[in-house]
Amino acid sequence: MNSAAIQSLSVNFSDKDRDLLESHFRLADTVADFIGPHCEVVIHSFESFEKSVVKIVNGHHTGREVGSPITDLGLKMIRHFEQTGEMTPKSYFTNSKDGSLLKSTTCVLAGENNKPIGLFCINMNLSYPFPEIVKTLMPDMASVSHSVSENFSASATEVISQALETAIKDVEQDESVNLKGKNKAITKQLFENGIFELKEATATVAERLGITRHAVYKYIREFKS
Repeated sequence: MNSAAIQSLSVNFSDKDRDLLESHFRLADTVADFIGPHCEVVIHSFESFEKSVVKIVNGHHTGREVGSPITDLGLKMIRHFEQTGEMTPKSYFTNSKDGSLLKSTTCVLAGENNKPIGLFCINMNLSYPFPEIVKTLMPDMASVSHSVSENFSASATEVISQALETAIKDVEQDESVNLKGKNKAITKQLFENGIFELKEATATVAERLGITRHAVYKYIREFKS
């Protein structure tokens, strides 16, 4: 497709469209960090198809950078969206210029009035030895000590209860906290971890610790000040 044809397909952007597109930049960094160095994440803008790449992480897998043009498949997906309104991500296999096998998925990004403004693309390079790819997804001995505790719960009540029990355990193991200061220390840990953003937290904590809600509120006021 020649440059005149590509330019004729471009979309007129509003400031809000640009802001919406840019709001996905951190998501691109997050996905690439989560999957690892064998994953390329790209955001295309429909404002200029000749320079559509506005965000790219690990671009060495396809040799692209910010300012690179949209692909022929990307243009085909735009036409498909215009004809069907279909925005569901599609996974597919393709090859980069150097012959590397890529597993890819692409999602159309919408702006004002559901107008298509870009593409969010993930390309996983499968040409590396599989054990090498898996290694980047698994913790090594250096990172095990830095593992993070996270409660995956189906209800807010369960999240609060699990966080509360963890706080109680931590404070009870802390010899620097005397008996009189335990309830305040437990409440402080919960406060610092944001648990009181959940509506049921104050009542649950008060009941479990055997203190009044007023006492919990008093602690929280002290921590905020």
